[in-house]
Amino acid sequence: MLQGYPGGRYCEDVPSSNESPPDASPEPGDAADQPRTLRIAYVAGVTPGKWIRRWEERMPDIPLTAFLHDGAARVEVVRNGSADMAFVRLPIEREGLSVIPLYEEQPVVVAPKGHEISVFEEVALADLDQESFLDVAALGGPEAALQIVATGAGLAVLPMSVARHFNVKDTVARRLTDAPGTGIALVWPADATDEVLEEFIGIVRGRTAQSSRQPSAQPVKAKKEPKPDRRGGTPRKAAPKVAQRYAPNPDKGRGKGSRKKGKR
Repeated sequence: MLQGYPGGRYCEDVPSSNESPPDASPEPGDAADQPRTLRIAYVAGVTPGKWIRRWEERMPDIPLTAFLHDGAARVEVVRNGSADMAFVRLPIEREGLSVIPLYEEQPVVVAPKGHEISVFEEVALADLDQESFLDVAALGGPEAALQIVATGAGLAVLPMSVARHFNVKDTVARRLTDAPGTGIALVWPADATDEVLEEFIGIVRGRTAQSSRQPSAQPVKAKKEPKPDRRGGTPRKAAPKVAQRYAPNPDKGRGKGSRKKGKR
């Protein structure tokens, strides 16, 4: 039930705003003086906090700013330059964009508190054919639709992460077993790929800081050459110590008592 997620706190360490940052045009000559900043937009239900923390650990010299954007705007935030990259909900118009699908979302049905679905852990969409479903997009988005669901006017189908994010009071959600899921993808302009974007892509994909595919990966230190022999010759490799353990035993093969006792 949604009551298990008080306050919908799923992006505590990420600044959230429903508005895109203003499109300020820098004055001529200022662009080269400004430090690089990575701007990431994300739709409701995506929790980028873990990726942002890893970025701050690996790339402390390049600030990252993240903001919540309207899912209806889809990829406009990267097309108009408001963000360098964006987490969006599929499907989208992919022309001119690089797209990396990341994961699938579990669909849920949301009903008013006290609805009969609350006695089940999951329900089939086919069992709800007599119910009235709301058009989430036509109502202005998931938050507005959930407010209407709470009044008892109908049910809504949403990704589980979205229902948890908004967490509207007096509603209950249950998993749908036969409804198509939705997918989350990372997108950016196809002609804007550089080492900074590649670094963030690697972080999202789970590459370690030492991965050879990460631009920030440190080169492996070359092994030191052995010091030359003082006599000027070619340095000789020391015999492995383990070889001494298996040196021939001078007493092996002699009969018992073959060595005389006493003085030698």
